[in-house]
Amino acid sequence: MTSVPSVPAADLPADAAMLDVREADEWAAGRAPGSRHLPMSELTQRLAEIPEDEPLYVVCRSGGRSARVVAYLAQQGYPAVNVDGGMQAWAGSGREIVADPDRTPEII
Repeated sequence: MTSVPSVPAADLPADAAMLDVREADEWAAGRAPGSRHLPMSELTQRLAEIPEDEPLYVVCRSGGRSARVVAYLAQQGYPAVNVDGGMQAWAGSGREIVADPDRTPEII
């Protein structure tokens, strides 16, 4: 696989625009505050929803799916960056995670 732009989860700017490409059950269990949800499985159909004018930090559970999404978005001209280690690294570095109101935040 071609190398994609990436940043460690711990180094992400506080105001980073994050796109979470995990599936709905993963998103509901735990996510970064303020992140947008667009499952990888729906990406090509919903491409018009992705902002083109700002760096977009793409995250999944561990970094594999998001790396594939970043490679695709880069080919389409989007300024996308992979979050190394995904939400596991995000939570592991002490960054806040939130969940749906009826759940305790966790990364699944």
